[in-house]
Amino acid sequence: MANSDKPVDDQALADEWAAALAEQDAPDDDVKAAPLERLRSDAVVTSGDGPNLDVILDIPVTLSMEVGSTSISIRNLLQLNQGSVIELDRLAGEPLDVLVNGTLIAHGEVVVVNEKFGIRLTDVISPAERIKKLG
Repeated sequence: MANSDKPVDDQALADEWAAALAEQDAPDDDVKAAPLERLRSDAVVTSGDGPNLDVILDIPVTLSMEVGSTSISIRNLLQLNQGSVIELDRLAGEPLDVLVNGTLIAHGEVVVVNEKFGIRLTDVISPAERIKKLG
């Protein structure tokens, strides 16, 4: 959550993406990679309704739910074993944070669906606010 409070340095972000793309294996012959500058400029092309997001709609992202967090020393971390209890910074019953690639997008509550855990979204950040946090 602290990451969402920091201002985003566009050049540093572009450099990180360029480095990540350079580390990847060469694309298959039938897949053409677009230059980073083209992706960045395409993503900010706006229509009457807002940014043209078509260029990024099929990119997979990591969705995670954060129950809470805490800070402990490495000494205490090494002493953890089966049955250890770690106190978190949230109260029981508080909504969970729903994060996409580390960026808060919603709050929700735990539910059980077909014997698996799920989350019911109770408060979703508006698309305009989510885009502001990403860029």
